[in-house]
Amino acid sequence: MYSIFIPNLVENKTIYILAIESSCDDTAAAVLINTKVASNVIATQKIHEQYGGVVPELASRAHQQNIVPVVHQALASANIDKKQLSAIAFTRGPGLMGSLLVGTSFAKSLSLGLNIPLIEVNHMKAHILAHFIEDDENSNIPEFPFLAMTISGGHTQIVKVNDYFQMEVLGETLDDAVGEAFDKSAKLLGLPYPGGPLIDKYAREGDPTKFKFPKPKVDGLNFSFSGLKTSILYFVQRGLKENPDFVKENLQDICASIQYTIIAILMDKLEKAVKQTGITAVAIGGGVSANSGIREALTEAKKSKGWKTYIPKFAYCMDNAAMIGIVGYLKFIEGDFSEQHIAAQARYRIS
Repeated sequence: MYSIFIPNLVENKTIYILAIESSCDDTAAAVLINTKVASNVIATQKIHEQYGGVVPELASRAHQQNIVPVVHQALASANIDKKQLSAIAFTRGPGLMGSLLVGTSFAKSLSLGLNIPLIEVNHMKAHILAHFIEDDENSNIPEFPFLAMTISGGHTQIVKVNDYFQMEVLGETLDDAVGEAFDKSAKLLGLPYPGGPLIDKYAREGDPTKFKFPKPKVDGLNFSFSGLKTSILYFVQRGLKENPDFVKENLQDICASIQYTIIAILMDKLEKAVKQTGITAVAIGGGVSANSGIREALTEAKKSKGWKTYIPKFAYCMDNAAMIGIVGYLKFIEGDFSEQHIAAQARYRIS
């Protein structure tokens, strides 16, 4: 179907990619002109806050309501007509199946209607390759090979990145993801969803050494956060039994201590990965890469250990379509297109 486009790839110096992201509870669309972002629109679903977490059925319904206006706004903000588009890139997975189906179906339909290529994108690869988006503020582009730590609500991985499309997972969580550890800990402290950013906020005012939490002993480069969550639960229960106002009176110090422990776990594994591979170029990606503590820890490692570090802009930390678009562009110039029968995948590994 798309072979007619391949001979023109080199000649077509200006490539317009419409990217769609719908893996969880944010409906996003972006337009990239080659490697630069012309627009990046996100519709956040507030309905999940009252439930203390994302409700998959509600998320998919909200995507159905949001996707048309979000795409329309992305095109309008970029001042691009849909007839100018070179291809449609979309998140195939991983993510919530209902949410992914909305974005996948819309992308396939629009691609078919416009008779332009369809490009599937792995969400976690996109978090890594977001570092290759060009803008006036970002001149710090990684060189291959480098290590990437993907940290989000659903994933915690250390990935060896050999090139744009050759990646190897060196370690990953055996149970809960780091973002879930932050959010569940916040819930234990009575903080509203999403709690991770609130822990970060209160941690800035607290003493990170006030309370001690155990770091799990996990072989290799894998992670585990379930035991840490359990220890925080028992810690809070003991404190409240002795003093009903324990959490309220010590909130900043508790948050600082939790964050300090989680970051120490991440940095210990990252340091081990650097020693194991000999690669000193390190990037982070995913929602938790917006956390001020991990950003400071990576900046400090650059100074003290001599690492080359790559920290994404806040706009590209959370789920967004610009990161889908940069992968779409890289695949477009390779002629790596998808067929119309392609399906969403809730579980979709990087390697």
